[in-house]
Amino acid sequence: MLRLDDKMAIVTGAAQGIGRAIALRLAQSGAHVAVADLNFPAAEGVAGEVCALGRQALPVQVDVSSGADAEEMVRKVLGTFGRVDILVNNAGIGGRTAPIQEVTDQDWDSVMAVNLKGVFLCCRAVIPHMIQRRSGKIVSIASVAGKEGNPNMIPYSTSKAGIICLTKCLAKEVATVGINVNCVAPAVIETDILKQVSQETVEYMKSRVPMGRFGRPEEVANVVNFLASDEAAFVTGQCYDISGGRATY
Repeated sequence: MLRLDDKMAIVTGAAQGIGRAIALRLAQSGAHVAVADLNFPAAEGVAGEVCALGRQALPVQVDVSSGADAEEMVRKVLGTFGRVDILVNNAGIGGRTAPIQEVTDQDWDSVMAVNLKGVFLCCRAVIPHMIQRRSGKIVSIASVAGKEGNPNMIPYSTSKAGIICLTKCLAKEVATVGINVNCVAPAVIETDILKQVSQETVEYMKSRVPMGRFGRPEEVANVVNFLASDEAAFVTGQCYDISGGRATY
């Protein structure tokens, strides 16, 4: 159950945090993993961890906000493994915490470029291959912030709402060709991304979780593993909350 034996997965933003946990969870289930990240030395480190689990790994340096980088990432993976079965769009940034009147054009553009455009570019790069094979799983990391909105985090929240909508649109486009497209919406997860936002905002987010605690990267990875498996064959266009009960819809 939930096995991914000999599947080939790309995980973006896989050098740390949730991405690292996902890469290792997929490897534990039998998948080989392309560990894609802007931080190449850290990606190499996680690739070593994947190999220690008995799977093949390929560290890839990628800026997901660049269409050329996204295309080259897919080419490298296809050149090494011959196929892509799973794409996990995890790369993301928190951006600056500020009220709207203090949000600059650069604040907005930088978050949108990585969080939303990056998902679009990586999906666009891999979809032709998946359509040709009539098989594939795409899972993107959204956020409960994309459903409820966090004050003083307008660019981040909006980008994550965009991921949810992109997921639903793409899922309908490819529903008849064997490709499942889903996303997950974590609440606050205990990773280094919390260092990018103010302590006040972190405490606000934690206070909204009925379970009263942060989520763990492994808890996100477990749900991603399910959505990447054949057990989720009839699941597409969905947003799975991993929120300790926070989400309101």
